[in-house]
Amino acid sequence: MPDLSTLTLFAAACLALAVTPGPDMLLVATRSAGQGRAAGFATLAGIQAGIYAHAAAAALGLSQLLAVVPAAYDAVRYAGAAYLLYLAWQAFRSPPEPAARVEAARRSGWRMVAQGFLTNLLNPKVALFVLALFPQFVAVERGAVAAQMLVLATVLNAVSLLVNGLVILAAGRVARSLAGRGRFRRAGQVLMGSVFAGLAARLAID
Repeated sequence: MPDLSTLTLFAAACLALAVTPGPDMLLVATRSAGQGRAAGFATLAGIQAGIYAHAAAAALGLSQLLAVVPAAYDAVRYAGAAYLLYLAWQAFRSPPEPAARVEAARRSGWRMVAQGFLTNLLNPKVALFVLALFPQFVAVERGAVAAQMLVLATVLNAVSLLVNGLVILAAGRVARSLAGRGRFRRAGQVLMGSVFAGLAARLAID
């Protein structure tokens, strides 16, 4: 188990990273603005489950495969880009009617979680980030490495929940204020689709 000073230093590093706008923040913000707070928090829950998966993979040495085998890295990268393009296509073609949106939100909470999870899991940069950062705060003499990795993932997710939770609440408030305006509802869907497409392009060509 990492000691208190290690956890404090790691939390500070996580906070510095969390407040820097990135793909996760952009994803939950656009999801919240387009489909409401519940969708934003469901997407964030999926992203955080992905962080646990990356931490477990790093503890087992699987993440090193992406670092040393370019073909494996590219395979995951292109799969992630293809999935994001699929989400963009869904966003562009979804009807903007309020009733359709409410019904979709009611029955697709777990789908939002799954989308957040897959988006995070299929981003090899997250795997390399975890592989680069987490071992700096792990010490073999403190116990099982896998357990320490999961503790660090929990700290990262707690900090992320604090920062991205505020983003979701703010974006959700904007969404509610524009909920009665049809053209803004459609604009929100176009924005969400554009963000997914942009993230796909960034992942594919970087």
